[in-house]
Amino acid sequence: MATTDWKSDLRERGYRLTPQRQLVLEAVDHLEHATPDEILTEVRRTASGVNISTVYRTLELLEELGLVSHAHLGHGAPTYHLADRHHHIHMVCRDCTDVIEADVSVADAFTRQLRADFGFDTDLKHFAIFGRCASCSARQRAGEAGGDPGRLGGDGAANRSGEGRARRS
Repeated sequence: MATTDWKSDLRERGYRLTPQRQLVLEAVDHLEHATPDEILTEVRRTASGVNISTVYRTLELLEELGLVSHAHLGHGAPTYHLADRHHHIHMVCRDCTDVIEADVSVADAFTRQLRADFGFDTDLKHFAIFGRCASCSARQRAGEAGGDPGRLGGDGAANRSGEGRARRS
């Protein structure tokens, strides 16, 4: 955990690493993609007195300072992750709700086309694509073919890596 880096990052910007900020950063780091409510639950394991408004204010400040970033991965609250991780897009399975991270380079042709056709420069840090993951697609195909839809097991073990270029959260 890079708490010393967080301390330096905050100090360089004129802020201190308060206990609340450290707890929120640690929760975001541990949970990877988490809503403010999930972050609050994690923070309360250590500090039961922290409330949701503290989490929201802290997340807002940390995002302004470039330490965390958010994405909208569906209806409801945004999810937060550390901003110093590689830039990635989110692929959200509508069936099992797993989130797969893929490097933004997989969308290079798409972003070039948007720039060429519309003069539009994309910010893919907040980008989410919804669809069906490989495991759920395989289960659906097996069910349509009359096979056993549960044959992959509950862990969705088939091609969880997305051809080696994606990472599950």
